[in-house]
Amino acid sequence: MSSVVTVNRDLQAEKRAAATAFRAELTRRGIFCVNLISSPGAGKTTLLQATARFWPKPEKLAVLVGDIATDRDAERLAPYLTVRQLTTGGACHLDLKLVERGFDELNLDGVEYLFVENIGNLVCPASHDLGEHLRVVVLSVTEGDDKPAKYPKAFRTSQACVVSKVDLMPYVPFDLQAATQDARSIQPDMPILPVCATTGSGLAEWCEFLRDRRTKALAEHVRDDLSHRLDEQRMPHP
Repeated sequence: MSSVVTVNRDLQAEKRAAATAFRAELTRRGIFCVNLISSPGAGKTTLLQATARFWPKPEKLAVLVGDIATDRDAERLAPYLTVRQLTTGGACHLDLKLVERGFDELNLDGVEYLFVENIGNLVCPASHDLGEHLRVVVLSVTEGDDKPAKYPKAFRTSQACVVSKVDLMPYVPFDLQAATQDARSIQPDMPILPVCATTGSGLAEWCEFLRDRRTKALAEHVRDDLSHRLDEQRMPHP
């Protein structure tokens, strides 16, 4: 025998509030957070390696690397930028508490960009706000161009798509136009950024995109803070 229990409150409200508070703290400190999601093997770690090599001051970058097991990706990234491995021990996505714990263990002096490399999975990570300013879905050409249509939530909850391993396009059945069309049928204004991390193609555009988004996020924070201060000044004093 089963029964229905009605709960007259939003069970996710506490999680959303925690993510919003973490995002505000990052913004206050001038740190722009990017959550990278993808299928396993799409090239997130290689993209971060290439980004650090291309970036004029890689010491301004840091990364929290999520994996179910091992710290191999952290080892790959350690020569290039500040890194901390987050091992879930079986969970298919990172959660905010684990990210906050890793954040507290990082040396973030002078850091302007914090990347969160999520678990390789196009399903579960799409449902969890980690306090990021920007969620980017990485789509490898070796996966096929049908992934936006097959995993719509990953693209619906992301604000940009990096198409990785574009140097392999002549050798695999991947139609960039078809993938773009499917992605934009879900997110009409989604930027599509083709990148080859091994040759450096598209890295300049990717890095400029990150700089632009950080500038806008911090400017919005300044405007909101100023508006809040003005509102406080207008409030009548008892």
